[in-house]
Amino acid sequence: MDKPVTPRAAAPGPRRRDRHGRGMRGPIAPPQVPLAASRAEAFADLVQDSVERLERRWPQLADIDFLVLEVPRLDGPGEAWNDEAVPLGGTISAREGHPARVVVYRRPVEIRTKGRDERAALVHEIVVEQVAELLGLTPETVDPRYGEEQG
Repeated sequence: MDKPVTPRAAAPGPRRRDRHGRGMRGPIAPPQVPLAASRAEAFADLVQDSVERLERRWPQLADIDFLVLEVPRLDGPGEAWNDEAVPLGGTISAREGHPARVVVYRRPVEIRTKGRDERAALVHEIVVEQVAELLGLTPETVDPRYGEEQG
């Protein structure tokens, strides 16, 4: 009579293969690959690219803080939403001990764009407009190519 074969006991420790004989699933891409960057990080990179592009022409931008916030917020308790469009960016003037700031709101920009190139163009347009407001100039003076990139 043949002896029945008993299945091997699973080895203690981590499994090396899934039940289909393939390797265990891992991350889709290593952390240094752009795919692994979050949407917020990728958006902040777009803002930084735009700022670096403008800093070559306007070195004084090094004294301005550029921020990315998820959405605009209401500042005062008495303020209410109105029928105006949601802002895509804003400025905060310099105050005692605090530099001037340019803010870009990520979610409203993402909602209005379809894809990275369109988003990058809109982010740059917002940054140019806000810098122009802070410097008291026209957007065309800040970036002579302002408005041309919309295809």
